[in-house]
Amino acid sequence: MTLQTNGAAMQRTPKTLFSGIQHLFRRRPPNDVQLGQVLVDRGIITDNQLETALSAQRQRLIETGQAVRLGHMITELGLASEAAVVEAINENFRISVASLSDNIRELILRQRGTLAERLPAPAIPIWLKLCTGSLLIVTVTIVSFSYFIINKQKARLFDHTVTVGTVSLNYFVNNARIPLIDDDILSLNTLIKEATATEGLRYAVVTDTRGLIRAHTDVNRIGTALASPTPSAPPVTRGNTSYFSYVADSGEEILNLTRDVVFQDKIVGTVRVGVSLYFIEQAVDKEKGSILFMTMVMMTVGLAIAVFLGIRFSRPISQLVAATEAIGKGDYRHRVELNRKDELGNLATAFNQMGEELFRHTLTRQSLGKYVGEEVLEMILADPEKMWLKGHKNDATILFADIRGFTAYAEEREPEEVVGMLNTYFEISTRAILDYGGYVDKFIGDCVLGVFGVPVFRKDHVERAVRAALDLMDQLRRNSIHGNPLLSSVGVGIHTGPIVSGNIGSQVKMEYTVIGDTVNLASRLSGLAAPGEVLVTDAVYENLRALISVEPAGTRSIKGKTAPVETFRVTSIKQRAHVKSID
Repeated sequence: MTLQTNGAAMQRTPKTLFSGIQHLFRRRPPNDVQLGQVLVDRGIITDNQLETALSAQRQRLIETGQAVRLGHMITELGLASEAAVVEAINENFRISVASLSDNIRELILRQRGTLAERLPAPAIPIWLKLCTGSLLIVTVTIVSFSYFIINKQKARLFDHTVTVGTVSLNYFVNNARIPLIDDDILSLNTLIKEATATEGLRYAVVTDTRGLIRAHTDVNRIGTALASPTPSAPPVTRGNTSYFSYVADSGEEILNLTRDVVFQDKIVGTVRVGVSLYFIEQAVDKEKGSILFMTMVMMTVGLAIAVFLGIRFSRPISQLVAATEAIGKGDYRHRVELNRKDELGNLATAFNQMGEELFRHTLTRQSLGKYVGEEVLEMILADPEKMWLKGHKNDATILFADIRGFTAYAEEREPEEVVGMLNTYFEISTRAILDYGGYVDKFIGDCVLGVFGVPVFRKDHVERAVRAALDLMDQLRRNSIHGNPLLSSVGVGIHTGPIVSGNIGSQVKMEYTVIGDTVNLASRLSGLAAPGEVLVTDAVYENLRALISVEPAGTRSIKGKTAPVETFRVTSIKQRAHVKSID
């Protein structure tokens, strides 16, 4: 039993090993059907739901011409959540994707594809491409022209050989008629012998009507039957002469020309001559050598020109790429120095102008953001014609922070000292308002106007305003120990209610701000607040009754209000996670 088991294992081992190697080197990324089957196997969707998704995918492709990934289609149809699909893909294919928008196929190829697919695509520099292209063009051009010229030259030499051979052949025919009729072998061979001195003439043969040789350059063959050589190509007839080429036993190519000897319209014999074609091959080889030398010279010159042009073009492109990366990182002062009078020089000039404009826009945006606030700036840039800039009414919470006794304090100190201390106060106030999602509308003398609920609406704007005020007071107390008396003299007033927000001003100067009775009441209330005190109205208290601890501050008569206003002094607020800086 053991031997049988081991034998079976030995039989399975080669196949298993081959399958493992095949799996290692030929793993492919899944198609949509395979991915869908994975989701079905994991119980995320059913078979019917998979068919529904695939049908919808095909229908979408037919209607729009655009392919939709199966994962997107499944989540779009509500068959499964994106998180469940992503988790199944990560676990099954052992990759790490964050969403279905990631390039899943590429990630799978990197980890599970073939070796060639996992290797990065080679980066070929432009100068090398130019060199390769130039060499290819030069080589193909020279080879094509050379092939055409050589073949044409060979044809001319062959025609010339035919002409020379025909002249010799006619000479023999014209002088062989009478000796053939008289069977004067001596005269015929004398005729043949005189012609053998012609360069390139390998043989001349005269035969009678029976095919017997009557004269030959090789006298030993006189009286024998002529054996015709095997043509390399079918014979060609031109007038009374026919010719063909063949390869002799020595390996030399011979042109054989044949013409009948006619006397009074009667054939009395045949003359054949053989002309060597070796000189054609010699001429062609000589031309090939010249062409090869010319090709090498042209390739060298072409390579030098290609390298020069490639470097001349690739360097500016590399500079532009580096400049683009610098611009992408925010270095708008980066410049491309190209002293060229061509398109690349124009591109560099345009690029530098673009960088300068981006730098100016960045400065403008940073400067404008300090005046109108980042949130308002983002809204202006996103949609300059948005209706909220033209006036909008909604509920908001207004926070006024004012310094008690600032006028008297400023009169007794140098302007530089006053401005320095005031800026410290404004920095702390601004940070406290922004940290809780508020908007710093403006600075009015020593007063800070903070708005919660506009331009970005938040339903807990009342709570945010109160938390910002208490945080502001805490920071002012902690920083007042550094010798800035203004920080311990700040009072805060808060009121919530309807306000009007939008752009107010003229065509020359516009300002985004808030107006209304709510704003006025908060301003009056801040004027009543004692140093370190946060006063709120009953509207604020009623909204946050469960969160804040207050002390009654009395019913106050407020300028502009017919009825007294009940006020409260906020002492604390319950802590709650995820309030600060949350939209």
